[in-house]
This record gives sequence, structure tokens and C-alpha cells, in this order.
Amino acid sequence: MTKSFRITASPKLLETLVCPITRTTLSYDAGTQELISEKAGLAFPIRDGIPILLEGEARDLEG
Repeated sequence: MTKSFRITASPKLLETLVCPITRTTLSYDAGTQELISEKAGLAFPIRDGIPILLEGEARDLEG
């Protein structure tokens, strides 16, 4: 069973998480269940409610 990541339940968590590459803030995309780093151009997946902040697991936003 997949759990969803609840930013609305913990907005402080989103303020705490940063991109592991650029150290900039991330935005949450509820539709794709990803944390987005605009500066790095990467989307980090959320699996079973856990953000996977590994560069090798991230999706390139440009392609």
C-alpha cells in the first residue's frame, strides 16, 4: 500500500527539506508526488511517504 506524502499536515517539514545538490528550497507537486528543485532542474520522488533525495533517483525536469 502506498502512502501519500502530506505536506498539508506538516508545512514545517517542507520548509526544512532542501535540495541535496543546490541546498535551495523544494516545492511539492501533489500530482506527481515529487519534490521539485527548480534550481537543479530535478524532481525527487516520494515513495511510500518518504522523500527520496538522491540525485541518482531524481527525474530531470527538462527531459
